Amino acid sequence: PTRTALQTQLAALEGVGEGDDGGCVATSSGLAATAMIGYLLNPGDHIVLPNDAYGGTFRLVASVLTEHGIEWTAGDLTSAEGIDAAVTARTKLIWVETPTNPLLRVIDIASAAEAAKACGAWLVVDNTFATPYLQQPLNLGADMVVHSSTKYLGGHSDIVGGAIVTNDTELLDRLRFLQNATGPVPGPFDSYLVLRGIKTLALRMERHNQNAAMIARFLEGDARVDKVWYPGLPTDPGHETARNQMTGFGGMISFTPTGGLDAAHSIVTRTRLFFLAESLGGVESLIELPAAMTHLSVAGTDLEVPGDLVRLSVGVEHVEDLLSDLDRALG
Repeated sequence: PTRTALQTQLAALEGVGEGDDGGCVATSSGLAATAMIGYLLNPGDHIVLPNDAYGGTFRLVASVLTEHGIEWTAGDLTSAEGIDAAVTARTKLIWVETPTNPLLRVIDIASAAEAAKACGAWLVVDNTFATPYLQQPLNLGADMVVHSSTKYLGGHSDIVGGAIVTNDTELLDRLRFLQNATGPVPGPFDSYLVLRGIKTLALRMERHNQNAAMIARFLEGDARVDKVWYPGLPTDPGHETARNQMTGFGGMISFTPTGGLDAAHSIVTRTRLFFLAESLGGVESLIELPAAMTHLSVAGTDLEVPGDLVRLSVGVEHVEDLLSDLDRALG
């Protein structure tokens, strides 16, 4: 019953209410949700990925699904032309992260939905970074939405979980069968912890947004920083698209320091409030080097990220303390 309550609530957050077509299946992790969607495919089917994607998603597609005859292409999905170039006659699934991980690129969900419909594919949107509070992809034409509830939905870095939400009854029936047949279900206590976290989702996301916006502006104006990726900055190439499909810009920021790799290593080891750790979306602020941590699996591929890229998960602490911490770490 606790898992059922969680599924009902997550569906409602993504705009699927009781009595509507569709619903939610909760899973034991975000990657379990991704794998379950992979089970919907057949040998010879083709997946389109963004060329800036979570390392775990890439690893699953490139190293596991390919063993079962699934093909894939990564491309720049920030434009309709880029999506069209990546699609083939066998494309069955277009996988979108927006904002992407870790370069915070913004993909036009409505445009991607049109492209998916034109080629008879499903559009899946990983909504982990934005959460339903900031973005509802089903209302923009997506077929399925994926979450790692480990992150913002849980919000306290104390659970591992995932979910798939759809407004398609046939897809929901297939996903529920797979949920039962393959067994990647969350336990009742993990489900309870996500339900508890959701109670403060709006409050937390507002604070994440506010803090991240101030930190992004600070970094953009600092001579010790070479480049900042944050869709809330007017100078960001995805800013207008983000404004059109999101109600806020989220709590994730990436940047490169002017000192290159040595400076990046120094920064992540000198912060005191930003903990050096993987994961994201908790109330505490985290800092990491994606190339050596969360995205190590894409090293040597077209999805490889810059070695000096620093990713921030901005928490809900007092922003003045966070700014002081970064200022000191930048040297």
